[in-house]
Amino acid sequence: MNNELFNEFTPVTSKQWKQKIQFDLAGADYNNTLIWKTNEDISVKPFYHADDVTELPEASNTKATHWRICETIFVADVNKSNLKALKAIKKGADSIKFIIPNPSVSIEALLKNMDTTVTPIHLELQFLSEDFLVIPTQAGIYIHTDIIGHLARNGNWFTTLNTDFTQFESIVKTTNTFSIDASLYQNAGANMVQQLAYALAHANEYLNRLDNVIASIAKQSFTCIFNVSLGSNHFFEIAKLRVLRLLWKTLASEYNFNTDCHIYTTPTKRNKTLYDYNTNMLRTTTECMSAILGGSDTICNLPYDAIYHKVNAFGNRMARNQLLILKHESHFDKVNNPADGAYYIETITNQLADKALELFKNIETNGGFLKQLKEGTIQRKIKESAEKEQQQFNAGDIVLTGTNKHVNPSDKMKDELEIYPFVKISQRKTLIEPIIEKRLSETLEQQRLKNET
Repeated sequence: MNNELFNEFTPVTSKQWKQKIQFDLAGADYNNTLIWKTNEDISVKPFYHADDVTELPEASNTKATHWRICETIFVADVNKSNLKALKAIKKGADSIKFIIPNPSVSIEALLKNMDTTVTPIHLELQFLSEDFLVIPTQAGIYIHTDIIGHLARNGNWFTTLNTDFTQFESIVKTTNTFSIDASLYQNAGANMVQQLAYALAHANEYLNRLDNVIASIAKQSFTCIFNVSLGSNHFFEIAKLRVLRLLWKTLASEYNFNTDCHIYTTPTKRNKTLYDYNTNMLRTTTECMSAILGGSDTICNLPYDAIYHKVNAFGNRMARNQLLILKHESHFDKVNNPADGAYYIETITNQLADKALELFKNIETNGGFLKQLKEGTIQRKIKESAEKEQQQFNAGDIVLTGTNKHVNPSDKMKDELEIYPFVKISQRKTLIEPIIEKRLSETLEQQRLKNET
């Protein structure tokens, strides 16, 4: 019946569609009018067609039915943090990330009454200690250890290169995990090709080290965790996560490592705003949708007021409820690989993958990620990308509603600031120039705060 129905219609080729569009443009140039270039130098067409896909793409190895709602808790008090986690789980979170500031924290007390096989736990340590992680390796616990990410963010090793790597290797042997802080690159203004290439080159530094210290028989049991931030370019962010899995699979297979990775995503801070702050909820909702459709394993939403308020119950509840609505009311957990086969997404996935792989090879040819980080090449490239994006925002080409368009002049924020929402600059000695996160609207917001009466 279906075949008979569709046989009544003559197929329309991509060329025929383009000719029709050109006719309707009444003399305007098709390329100049309807095709635009992204900051990744990818040309986006007004439509995509089966003719754009030369062969059927392979099914992506993503499980959108398995994604988890995560809540982040900074551990200032072990018992209070444990109770806060148990309450979050009761309210709908099915994963918890604890940020642990020092080695005095008792993991046993922190995880009291928690079943990690049901509720996976992520531990982000703000220090480096192989002696701290004496807990037995158990299912559902992910240890985020990233010494290169610490160097990139802070400008210094925890101790020294050799000491840090010695402890890192010991920790990885104990925990069977290591992580890559790719969110730093996005929040600092890197474009998507850079984010992907830097994440891959960052991971390759670890694989080079681990390849020499871990027996081959154990490599398949290791898990690489990618911490990724997503912006509001919806379809490109979906493609970005798909590319990340593809590139990791390609790289890890060369080392005989586990080709599956764990992708932990959060919305970016870069497009979040101080004024008209409720729009942040709209931004984070679409960004979480991109994370789901792109195949993220764990999603931790960013509260709408995170840039100017201290952690508070209302902000956390709203952030958690956004994810609960996406999962249980919008049914974003019912279909695996939902983006597979979409001509547009498949096309930009291939283009991003090709460009990111090319940049990755260039980094490796020129000494690797760590060498380019020490030379300042990575920092310079990110700065160039960030400055380009900043100019686009300043010119109104990038729109943040309520901030550089449709501004509410009566919106006052001076008395709402509980934490400082701008980049803090303090003079200190560093081994390398740190990569600095900065929001697009900071300069404009500082001027508005200054002019408030």
